[in-house]
Amino acid sequence: MARRLIRPAAACQGCGLVKAGFLGVVSPLHYQRLPYSSSKRGSPGNKYSGCLANLTKEGSHWTGTRSNPLLSLHSSKFVSKRTACLIATGPSPAATEEPEMDHPKEIFLKDYKKPDYLFDTVDLEFQLGDEKTMVTSKIAVSPGNEGTSSPLALHGCDLKLLSIKINGTELKSDKYTVDPRHLTILTPPAGVFNMEIVTEIYPQLNTSLEGLYRSTGNFCTQCEAEGFRKITYFQDRPDVMAKYTCRIEGDKTLYPVLLSNGNLIEQGDLEGGKHYALWEDPFKKPCYLFALVAGQLECREDSFVTCSGRKVTLRIWTPAQDLPKTSHAMYSLKEAMKWDEEVFGLEYDLDLFNIVVVPDFNMGAMENKSLNVFQSRLVLASPEAATDGDYAAILGVIGHEYFHNWTGNRVTCRDWFQLTLKEGLTVFRDQEFSSDLGCRTVKRIADVSKLRSYQFPQDAGPMAHPIRPLSYIKMDNFYTGQLLFLGAEVVRMYKTMFGASGFRKGMDLYFQRHDGQAVTCEDFYAAMCDANNAHLPNFLQWYSQAGTPTVKVTSSYDEGSQAFSLKLSQEVPPTPGQPMKEPMFIPVAVGLVDSTGKDMPLTSIYSDGRVQTLSNDGHPIFTTVLQFKKNEEEFIFNNVPERPVPSLLRGYSAPIRLDSDLTESDLYFLLANDSDEFNRWEAGQILARKLMFSLVADFQQQKTLALNTKFVDGLRAILRSTSLDKEFIAKAITLPGQGEIMDMMSIADPDAVHAVRTFIKKELAFQLKDDLLAAVTSNRSSEAYAFNHDSVARRALKNTCLAYLASLNEPDVTELALNEYKCATNMTEQFAALAALSQNPGQVREDALLDFYNKWQQDYLVVSKWFALQATSDIPGNVANVQKLLAHPAFDMRNPNKVYSLIGGFCGSPVSFHAKDGSGYKFLGEVVLQLDKINPQVASRMVSAFSRWRRYDETRQALAKAQLEMIISANGLSENVYEIALKSLAA
Repeated sequence: MARRLIRPAAACQGCGLVKAGFLGVVSPLHYQRLPYSSSKRGSPGNKYSGCLANLTKEGSHWTGTRSNPLLSLHSSKFVSKRTACLIATGPSPAATEEPEMDHPKEIFLKDYKKPDYLFDTVDLEFQLGDEKTMVTSKIAVSPGNEGTSSPLALHGCDLKLLSIKINGTELKSDKYTVDPRHLTILTPPAGVFNMEIVTEIYPQLNTSLEGLYRSTGNFCTQCEAEGFRKITYFQDRPDVMAKYTCRIEGDKTLYPVLLSNGNLIEQGDLEGGKHYALWEDPFKKPCYLFALVAGQLECREDSFVTCSGRKVTLRIWTPAQDLPKTSHAMYSLKEAMKWDEEVFGLEYDLDLFNIVVVPDFNMGAMENKSLNVFQSRLVLASPEAATDGDYAAILGVIGHEYFHNWTGNRVTCRDWFQLTLKEGLTVFRDQEFSSDLGCRTVKRIADVSKLRSYQFPQDAGPMAHPIRPLSYIKMDNFYTGQLLFLGAEVVRMYKTMFGASGFRKGMDLYFQRHDGQAVTCEDFYAAMCDANNAHLPNFLQWYSQAGTPTVKVTSSYDEGSQAFSLKLSQEVPPTPGQPMKEPMFIPVAVGLVDSTGKDMPLTSIYSDGRVQTLSNDGHPIFTTVLQFKKNEEEFIFNNVPERPVPSLLRGYSAPIRLDSDLTESDLYFLLANDSDEFNRWEAGQILARKLMFSLVADFQQQKTLALNTKFVDGLRAILRSTSLDKEFIAKAITLPGQGEIMDMMSIADPDAVHAVRTFIKKELAFQLKDDLLAAVTSNRSSEAYAFNHDSVARRALKNTCLAYLASLNEPDVTELALNEYKCATNMTEQFAALAALSQNPGQVREDALLDFYNKWQQDYLVVSKWFALQATSDIPGNVANVQKLLAHPAFDMRNPNKVYSLIGGFCGSPVSFHAKDGSGYKFLGEVVLQLDKINPQVASRMVSAFSRWRRYDETRQALAKAQLEMIISANGLSENVYEIALKSLAA
């Protein structure tokens, strides 16, 4: 599943949300929740519930009340009044009795046990209706362990049980128990038996967007991680794999398209204007990969011929009006299929591949077997309405979900603790795919920047955890930077150590051993090592230890012996639950650069009492990978004729923080000469960070700020280069973000960092004005929009330079930006010009924003960009502006993409969110509580913005803590939000 940390721009559809005052109220005519919402309960086996114990009938509704027991938060100071004041139309679900609330239950990796029962086949029948949907599941059950006599516990949530049969006989009520989380068959038959369960569910009331729900009139499912239990009673765990059929019945006019996994076996008309479709998936899968879509959709159809000559039909389904915007997605899918065959020898295994576009979706996309479901912004694109960033995201995420067919579907994870096994591996694969189709260096820079922006702060906060967590309350909260981006870096280190051919051998062995299985991270490690006849000592620490290692490097040169020494030491900081750490296995790619700027050939290295001779079939070696696996190690390069400048961690060969003894002169030298373009960019970033830290100290001491002329000259040389890639130049002249700088401070100071970054940006714009103007002018183009690297690079450089110039807020550059805005023929350049104009408060800004909205108000994806641009703004008083935007008619609190754009965007603004008066914290605290009653997954992502509150000054700490305490004590709080708020307070 794609869980990119991006600002989605999804559809704006009416949700019945009546907005009033600050946050508005929810109309009971449109927002009614079942008495037992899964978001108020949580993980398997958890007895906690925020559900109603006593239901009474009031008119046509069921309502309920219950008392509020106290929940300790490791301190008697906090009281959690976690109840649910929820309403359901129609008859009460069967499970309406719950004895008492309890703590949310923490699930531990060490407690994993194989299932007592296996499901061999699952036949599902859905009778879709406007008010309710009937689900019948027929399951062939076999014992997981010989002679087992254990009860069969099935997960269930928000379900009304109608009947249960064992081997065709109705089960008597004393033979099973039902509670808000489980249906338990007390004494199942010995051996193989058949089980049939009929349930009733209410998709139109499901605002959590988990399980089966309605989105803009269409039915859609989302089952990862634990959504299938909201469809029917089941062993909702990934190591229970079965072959599925799915029969769907529905009104032919309302739901002319009926889709599920696998191949379409049969379809036809029924009485009463209904029709049906029967689907069969021939491959075993866990229930989280089940999918169903029904509604009024049309498709773009194409085909792909596999390497073995099979013709695969490809279809992208979307509302009719959006069909013209699917051409790039289809191109991306075909390129991904071709790439996976060429690079990994992996061929698609069915005759049909469907993609469905939905506007309301919690995640980016979902890899359901042969029926991928995507949020709108990751499929729909046209030059007029989508940016280069959108096109690139579609390419990457379409690839990501397709690649899951093998890394996630054919081979899946044994339990959710192993999530990085499929997500980290597949993120790595989509990164490589995008790199091969674009500029590898620029893609690497973007991926590392994302890692530093999201994973490093998480690793230093209360939610720090290894890429394979040791425990969780809600697994949804662990689709994070650690599991995705750091997981991809761990996979990349295998390739760094074994090379492309060795990595391919490891992948081949992995599929040979485990196709059709649910496996662990150790299985992947073993396949990689066995295929390469290798052993990587303490490499598995990457799966079990949290925290970002810091590696310190000191160098020395002995002219007499012509030996160059690198002494490395590592430290992994303490994290929650892991105060002491073992050394990690860290591959450090190194090159040596001579005084002329050329790479030196490397001949041999002495380390750990051994000399390693470096050779490559007679060809010189310029980069080698040091295997750093102890707390301290020394590596001595022999036959080095002069003191070199070391190029360390080339290509960012390991996800660490590097602290070296490179001087400022060394860094400027590498910025100008390093053959490794990533390290060339990195040298500039280190110089920029050093400059920013120095100026922050000056600002805090009220000293006059001055810009280092050598830094200006270095960027000028980069900007004027005719040999460097233009997109690389755009990256190289971009300053580190405010969040990255604050993350490296002992006490984060948002005001000082913002003031310093603004000063540097304006001063660079002033001193480089002529060069920036020349870059804008020379990179204009009258050619039709094309998404290729040269065109993307040209636009990236032009737009970066325009943003610098507009920061001056001078009449001539303002006029220039306005002209670029008005004359733009594609969204990339128009939106970049709007962003440039929006940096400065005033009438020009307001007029441009209004004009843009008036032009694009009918396109919900573009409007989401408009929300995000304003939400992330650092202009004074932006908290009040974002508050007003909540009441904007285009905003929809029930649409995750709108929330990510506006509220998520606001959380990413260091100045506004961390406003000294606490207004940003108060705004988010109140929004989180409203969101939690609608969609706990989305609410938990928003509340995570509070997680590092202790890193700020005492005033901000007190204000943020007050909001966390307010959240944790709220009635009916979901487990999603509870877990993050609890851990944040306990940090």
